[in-house]
Amino acid sequence: MKKLLSRIYLVAMAILAVSCSTTRVLQEDQYRLSRNKIKIVNDKEFSPNSLTPYLKQKPNPSIVSGWNPFLSIYNWSNGKGKAWDKFVQKVGQAPVIYDADLVGSSVDNILNHLEYQGYYGSDVETEIKVKGKKVKVSYNVTLGKRYPVSSIEYVLPERGEFKEAFLQDTSHMSVKVGDYLSEASLEAESERSSTAMRNKGFFDFNKNHYFFEADTLTDPSKAALRLAVNEYTRNENPRDATPVRRYYIDIVDISYPENLKIRQKVLRDLTTIAPGQVYSEDAVNNTYSRLSALKIFSTVNIGMTPKDTNLVDCTITLNQSKLQGVKVNLEASSNSSGLFGISPQLSYYHKNIFRGGETLNLSFMGNFQFKFKDAVRSNEFGVAGGLSFPKFFPLPYSLFKGAVPRTDINVSYNYQNRPEYTRNIISTSYGYSGNVRNRFFYQAYPLQLNIVKLFDLDSEFYESLADDPFLKNAYQNHFDLGSGMSLYYTTDAESIPTSTFFYTRFQFDIAGNMLSGFNRLMSQNSEGARMIWNTPYSQFVRGEITLGKTWVFGRNSGQSIATRLLAGAGYAYGNSTALPFEKHFYAGGSNSLRGWQARTIGPGLSQMDHSFVIPNQTGDMKLEANVEYRFNMFWKVAGALFVDAGNIWTLRSSGDPESDMAMFRWDTFSESIAANWGLGLRLNFGFLLLRLDMGMKIHDPARLDKWVRPEQWLHRDGFALHFGVGYPF
Repeated sequence: MKKLLSRIYLVAMAILAVSCSTTRVLQEDQYRLSRNKIKIVNDKEFSPNSLTPYLKQKPNPSIVSGWNPFLSIYNWSNGKGKAWDKFVQKVGQAPVIYDADLVGSSVDNILNHLEYQGYYGSDVETEIKVKGKKVKVSYNVTLGKRYPVSSIEYVLPERGEFKEAFLQDTSHMSVKVGDYLSEASLEAESERSSTAMRNKGFFDFNKNHYFFEADTLTDPSKAALRLAVNEYTRNENPRDATPVRRYYIDIVDISYPENLKIRQKVLRDLTTIAPGQVYSEDAVNNTYSRLSALKIFSTVNIGMTPKDTNLVDCTITLNQSKLQGVKVNLEASSNSSGLFGISPQLSYYHKNIFRGGETLNLSFMGNFQFKFKDAVRSNEFGVAGGLSFPKFFPLPYSLFKGAVPRTDINVSYNYQNRPEYTRNIISTSYGYSGNVRNRFFYQAYPLQLNIVKLFDLDSEFYESLADDPFLKNAYQNHFDLGSGMSLYYTTDAESIPTSTFFYTRFQFDIAGNMLSGFNRLMSQNSEGARMIWNTPYSQFVRGEITLGKTWVFGRNSGQSIATRLLAGAGYAYGNSTALPFEKHFYAGGSNSLRGWQARTIGPGLSQMDHSFVIPNQTGDMKLEANVEYRFNMFWKVAGALFVDAGNIWTLRSSGDPESDMAMFRWDTFSESIAANWGLGLRLNFGFLLLRLDMGMKIHDPARLDKWVRPEQWLHRDGFALHFGVGYPF
């Protein structure tokens, strides 16, 4: 590990050595803003970082220990304004030029914000320090006085039903006696309260009907709050006042294109707005969410038209989206040893197959690995079908607010033909899926079934498994019955996000526990495993978590740094001594460690298993980290620099010292980490991104001399090429 850290340090120092001064491109009267510092003079509990967003000028962000490599790249410019200058300035990041006017604007922003938060009479003093061509700005903030609320008085309209409805809601007020007075809290309360009133039927009521007064003269240490609700808004006057009245739904009209074949009952069941009911903003929002979740409408518009009476008409306008289509995906890879892999996929979808918003998905996939002028081949074919209904069977729509979860039924068949064996896999699942506010996505499958059958098992390969009972157990017929779930959260749900975003994904599978309750009724094979239909059932638990964040920056958001951390592990118990093979982890490939092809790394420090003609390295555990710098080049062409690191490991000992090199051990952890760096090209059409990556090995755990020297990167088994669609992560 020390050797690894020392090499990283030397590389970093080399980059720093060749980097020019970060102020070299500045003119004589210009200074680079190197740092902002905010200090709260009179309150240690107040976070200075909360004021950072209100600074009008911020220095270049620091990426590594106060250093910004893109700022250094920008300063590689030779000042001639030609091709080299244009290139480095586009890839790099221009220095932020200190502007005294923006410092003054920042002071005003901070003071306005503090007053908005209830700190009255605050003060900000600035301190400017110049060193060479760099400037540091310090903002010394003295917080003003705060006033706790001593009492709250309500002044409400006497006519109509509003007064009673409002007083019933006062128990939910966010502003209470004893709280500090602030415009921010009053604004938040007026938003909350007006929404509550609209949900009680007061259709045209909004926060501008509220008028707040605070008396700090009677008692200078406290504020007596007066809340008035008028029948006119802040941009009106008293003579424009009209009664604040409760509205009821009169007519609900739903319109959509004539050529859209959909059952009216489906739309009515999903609509939570009905004639005769009290108007509710929640009902409008829930209807919008439900109809949008059908995914058959490009837009959903809900309009409300009040009448002269206390009635309001509802008009729902639905515009049809593309209902069916075909998607094509292709991944390909090659390495310096001549091994090629190609994975095509063709899928078809129909989003209204039974005229009720039911989605049909059909997909066909293949995976082919081969060497030119070599008869050895590995072929895989698969077909899958899925049907998703906009309903949580068997529960009624009325139990759900907002979008209704979908019921998913999936069936698939997979055929694998390798030199060592032929395998058939039949899978089916039943479960539910949905999302919350288009950020949190979930899938829950109470039923998952996999039936795996092996044929034409090569005798020599089977004999090679005899020394490793755990691996032997993985390559046998088995029956999996269990449950699974998948959770995904993201701050940006776009397919190609254009701003900084974070995401996390968690997957969990468990199998065999229910079947284990019937062990006494089952027969056993020679190894003691209980069987169903002469096939051992699998019993295991498996989990995987992914964390990722992408920082988008630079001119026109043309640069980004994408990161990903992945960890997963599975453990067999009870009726199984090893995970089923299809539940194993593998590393390498176009979306993993790109210096290797798929399934060619690990596990651990072990050498390539030559019992497989085409590599098939797997393990019980996986750790992986990826960092990628992305930048625009010209037209629709973008580039990438990346580093990938990680490996897979086994979690059980077989008693064989050689195979135990595959186990996860802390004392050999640093040695067993595979690492590569690489270059990539992207062709970005917005709706489609084509990717070509070349990964070169830096550290290979399978080698005796683990470090791969630069002169070996383009030699045999030193690199891998990958073609794919979309970003790798």
